[in-house]
Amino acid sequence: MQQSVRQAGVAAVRLRHHDRARDAWPLDPAVVHLNHGSFGAVPSEVVQYQDSLRAAADRNPVGWFPSVPEHVAAARGEIAPFIGARAEDLAFVPNASAAATVVYNSLRLAAGDEILVTDHGYGAITMGAHRLARRFGAHVRTVEIPLLAGDEEVLARFAAATTDRARLIVVDQITSPTARRFPVAQITAQAHRSGVRVLVDGAHAPGLIEAPARCGQPDWWFGNLHKWPCAPRGAAVLVSAADDRDELWPLIDSWGAAEPFPARFDTQGTLDATSYLAAPRAIAWVEREYRWAAARETMAELVDRGAAIIGEAIAPYLEEEPVVDLTAPVPSMRLVRMPDSLAESREAADGLRDVLFSEAGVEAAFTTFRSRPYLRLSAHLYNEEADFHRFVERALPLVLEACGAASLPTPAHNPSHFDPHTLEGEDS
Repeated sequence: MQQSVRQAGVAAVRLRHHDRARDAWPLDPAVVHLNHGSFGAVPSEVVQYQDSLRAAADRNPVGWFPSVPEHVAAARGEIAPFIGARAEDLAFVPNASAAATVVYNSLRLAAGDEILVTDHGYGAITMGAHRLARRFGAHVRTVEIPLLAGDEEVLARFAAATTDRARLIVVDQITSPTARRFPVAQITAQAHRSGVRVLVDGAHAPGLIEAPARCGQPDWWFGNLHKWPCAPRGAAVLVSAADDRDELWPLIDSWGAAEPFPARFDTQGTLDATSYLAAPRAIAWVEREYRWAAARETMAELVDRGAAIIGEAIAPYLEEEPVVDLTAPVPSMRLVRMPDSLAESREAADGLRDVLFSEAGVEAAFTTFRSRPYLRLSAHLYNEEADFHRFVERALPLVLEACGAASLPTPAHNPSHFDPHTLEGEDS
């Protein structure tokens, strides 16, 4: 494997208007950015467009805010085909967790009813399900799904967990902690045959799955636009064609309350809606500069290469193959096993993330699943092969130190401390 890793290579991505894709993003060149999946990254052109919208609002507030609902409705129409939904079924929300909260607030359960979640779910969404259950004396049941389970096993485990008290299934289209895909269309069909409603968490799906809201017909689907589509933070969508979708209300009552879904979400007072309005520009930018179909293929090549490089370096400290061979992978994320002693909780994983940023200038995400630690590697078009080598040089010694393993030989470039606030750093 070492020979193949050293010989193979992935060229830096070239965009239509940029010889190096990373030049199209305003990312700090002194930092190694390997965690696009958490907060995304906005291309400079889109940043500038959003700034121009904010400037327009500040120049003429009274002229701007009354026109916002019309602009938001138009943006819904532009976004809808990319999402795989009709504009009349789609509402903008600030983020995925807000979308889940909107759905939870619309539901009425009875004591003893059951909500099914999985042990791969995003923590905030699962916490919301527990809060919903407590309101009505209902219960949350966790469907335990092995990391490497295939689609048939996933469906079988949902079927076994679905009792006559089940009312709602909350399931990820792409899981955040484990970077795998679930067969949500089949899960939805199976649930509906049992009279159970389905909420699909598609937070990571836009951009990675073509027309993701079209995968089956769940009662509700939501997804973030600030992740892979590279829209500004604060832009997500909630989709529903359910008969009772008029029970979906914005988290804040405003003057659009008398409107039906989704128009009532278009009017939110003085909320900064420029993230919504800039989202279509971000999606069109990727299509213009590289094409979305090609982007998915390239992101897969990049992240596979990165996982191989980091996996080779961590392999001596593991008893298993370092790169997890998921049965349902996604284009842009991979799991790399870490030594068992590294982190056994989300809090410990987040602490390591913070140490790597402050001490090594590396942005990376660590996750745990059933107390096993992983590096969740995620890449976008701006990533280059050198980024993964820099992770090995800068971050891996700190990772090994954190888990008590022997240190690597001192690399040629391994700063003992990195100040994220300085403007100095290597020009990568």
